[in-house]
Amino acid sequence: MDKFINDLLAAWNFDEWLDKRGLGFLVSDPIIQFLSIVIGTVTVYYIGRVFLSYGVRYIIRQAAKHRAWHRKDREKREKTIQELITSSWRIIMLIYAVAMIANKLFGFDLSPLFASAGIIGVAIGFGSQSLIKDFLTGIFIISENQYRVGDVVDIMGSVGTVERVGTRSTVIRDRDGSVHYIPNGTIQKVINKTMGYSIARFSIYVAADTNIDKAVKLINDVGETLMSDPAWKRKIIDAPQFVAIGEVTEKSIELIISGKTMPSDQWSVTLEMRNRLMVALDKKDITVTSLPAADINR
Repeated sequence: MDKFINDLLAAWNFDEWLDKRGLGFLVSDPIIQFLSIVIGTVTVYYIGRVFLSYGVRYIIRQAAKHRAWHRKDREKREKTIQELITSSWRIIMLIYAVAMIANKLFGFDLSPLFASAGIIGVAIGFGSQSLIKDFLTGIFIISENQYRVGDVVDIMGSVGTVERVGTRSTVIRDRDGSVHYIPNGTIQKVINKTMGYSIARFSIYVAADTNIDKAVKLINDVGETLMSDPAWKRKIIDAPQFVAIGEVTEKSIELIISGKTMPSDQWSVTLEMRNRLMVALDKKDITVTSLPAADINR
């Protein structure tokens, strides 16, 4: 790399141009070595990142052929692992660049430091057990595919969308926009609301004198119509249908509706299904006494 930069400067007569302006020190050997290390490291970093990203995509897609992964599951898995590997690759290249600059420019040999890393690591380990626990837990979370970037999760009471999964902590943004930083080592229970598929489940309350058979048929028809809609059919796996009668009072009857959707699409499907139901029920003169608010955890 040093020879390449020297040849390039000579071809352009750039060194003479700098000498005339009193900037000849910029083409001295230390500067050339520094530039060659920086340029070489940046080049290797970006080339390596491309190959690593391609490798992750290839491995995940090959694994998806033998597992029941939906497209969104595969994409989330790819994004999570790519971010982790890219971050690790960046740290490795930064350490390499610092070591090379220290050795080439300042003559500082880092070999003894690396040789003693085991002893230093033992000493640090006693004082950073929680950090090591966070790191190991993060590795297990990613390897076991407990949750991915983009999943909606409930981690120890913190509910929101996963924005980053690191080896030390998990970052979640809740529905109010607040960001939660959760050390991986403290995570004992995870509820993933968007793993594999999601369930659009809600209730409507109709008047007690309603013809239930008529209402059930209407609900099922609206669900089938929604699923056949080109704008919604890719989001719905099983059409929302009537599944059970819930609470019965003197004034109302609870009708429970449920359907299977693609991950993260349960809320939008629920809202659309409710809107269509309200119009359809009104046309059939079926009185709705209560319609609970949607539980949007995004």
